[in-house]
Amino acid sequence: MSTTTPTGSSTRPVSPLHPYAGRFPVHGTMPETGVAREEILDELRQMSSEEDAKGDSGRVSGSIYSGDHDHYHFLTEAYGYYAHSNVLQRDMYPSATKMEAEIIAMTADMLHGDVSPDGDVGGLVTSGGTESLVTAMLTYREWGRNVKGIDRPQIIMPVTAHPGHDKGMHYFGIEAIKAPVTKDFVVDLDFVREHIGPNTVALVGSAGTYPHGIIDPIPELGQLAIEHNLGLHVDGCLGGFIIPWAEDLGYPLPPFDLRVPGVTSISADTHKYGYALKGSSVLLFRPKALRRQQYLLIDGWPGGNYASPSMGGSRSGGLIAATWASMLHLGKAGYRAIAADIFRTADEIKGAVRTHPELSLIGDSLFNVAFRATPGDSALDIYHVNDALADRGWRMNALQLPPALHFCVTRPNTQPGITAAFAHDLAEAVEYAKNPPTAMPRSGAVYGAGGRMPPQRDALQATIADRLDSLHEVGPLD
Repeated sequence: MSTTTPTGSSTRPVSPLHPYAGRFPVHGTMPETGVAREEILDELRQMSSEEDAKGDSGRVSGSIYSGDHDHYHFLTEAYGYYAHSNVLQRDMYPSATKMEAEIIAMTADMLHGDVSPDGDVGGLVTSGGTESLVTAMLTYREWGRNVKGIDRPQIIMPVTAHPGHDKGMHYFGIEAIKAPVTKDFVVDLDFVREHIGPNTVALVGSAGTYPHGIIDPIPELGQLAIEHNLGLHVDGCLGGFIIPWAEDLGYPLPPFDLRVPGVTSISADTHKYGYALKGSSVLLFRPKALRRQQYLLIDGWPGGNYASPSMGGSRSGGLIAATWASMLHLGKAGYRAIAADIFRTADEIKGAVRTHPELSLIGDSLFNVAFRATPGDSALDIYHVNDALADRGWRMNALQLPPALHFCVTRPNTQPGITAAFAHDLAEAVEYAKNPPTAMPRSGAVYGAGGRMPPQRDALQATIADRLDSLHEVGPLD
């Protein structure tokens, strides 16, 4: 692959991860003399406007949740008032307490919790879904040790639960027990019940799952948690700010939130369907005393008594201000109206999938439409469908086990004409997949990336690790 300079002269081939090499300077060292502000801002303007165009087109699954640049400008203005502030210093920035507490209270209200002085729900604002999940896993490890005397804790989670749970368990020495899913792609309750043992500290369910947008049977998991005195974390990082509006809009929805007995924590990402800036999320605890299990309190340090309420130490107040501003500005009516558009759009996409007998929906999510090739002797390779959609400008999320695609519907996808264009291009993609030019499709299932990976596990892991290295290295130097 090659690129050209703004004047049109040819440059050497560049990596897809470094498309600006040869077009803009590559900084392998800090410049001796500072670069002019306008030059820096112009470079940022060019890169961001070109990159935003794909998401703004409405042909991207997930990733960009708002797409409203007026909303972004409003949030950026709110961020600017506190971008420089360190909310660790609450004596200097007590406004952070107001805003952070109100974010938690508004989220808890949406998820049917009570954070009033007499209520028993507490929470944290985190840097994103992964921190919320990692913090929840740490909390249950500490609760298991401190309350139940369990030194080698286990947590049972569905195979469809987000790998952020695995990350937390890897970090904190918790054994993950992976429960299979049923033919309906929800957690197998019989497996969960049979594998609860003396070292189990918590269960996990999703609302909805990242792969398929499906809600696990949370009431049944809650009952198991109550019967065995366990924690139950509900991962609503993806769905937590979109599915709560379904009931108001007349869509049937199984109970999943703090109304369900046995639910002891739930996460919901404000930077997804909360339409805040990236990286913010909310983690709620019930009872709120559970939150204290992950506090870190150290006395006797020469620097003073140390008390940390969450993973982060120094944090910018800008994200807190922007998240608070987004929630207040949209209000329930705003969130409800956006949800109605997203649910309608998802219904239209599901309708397009159903017109093809070669394709089958996985579940019936209100916002995250997953589909695979209909099993059979003449089944298509769904990744060929993905290739053809990509050639037509669509960026789907590829899944595995089973091979599938999902279209996670966000605000840009609700623009007029988008679903009609998708239906047209999906029909062409299905025809392409019936007789592809090569047996091996170009795409595969890699979270957050594209491209087929080697089938052997060792080669796969090495290739992924190489890619992660590349994400942290500068492009070719002049």
